[in-house]
Amino acid sequence: MLRRNMVGMALVGLMLVMTGFSMAEEKEVPFPTLPKGAGAIDEKASKAFTATESGLKYRILRAGNETKPTARQSVEVHYHGWLESGKVFDSSYQRGETISFGLNQVIKGWTEGMQLVGKSGMIELEIPGKLAYGDRGIPGVIPGNATLHFLVELKDIK
Repeated sequence: MLRRNMVGMALVGLMLVMTGFSMAEEKEVPFPTLPKGAGAIDEKASKAFTATESGLKYRILRAGNETKPTARQSVEVHYHGWLESGKVFDSSYQRGETISFGLNQVIKGWTEGMQLVGKSGMIELEIPGKLAYGDRGIPGVIPGNATLHFLVELKDIK
């Protein structure tokens, strides 16, 4: 009987792993305060984050259309970045202009995360240090191994 229960529990555990179940996915977190100039969050957007195998956490705040960028494409975005403390370290919204770059020319968390949202969409990214600037950080701006948070609107794919 004990052996049957252990086999059953192992099967349930395997099913949960195979379906991508994660406790982090169930935790609902309030939406961030939108910076001035940001578009609206979709009424049906989930307050729960999804975690990828790499450790990136994200939630789609506005899906956009079906066209998603690849790692080899360039994108035009508006973004707002902050540390766990809430301190904003960079924001195109505050500068009043979008920015364009190749997805393969930025931190790994951006390359992975931006491929998950469609053109005209909005995504919130929680990027662990290993997918950002690692233990070196950016002196005076981003501490080593810092988890970075971004709100990003995908304006265009080039």
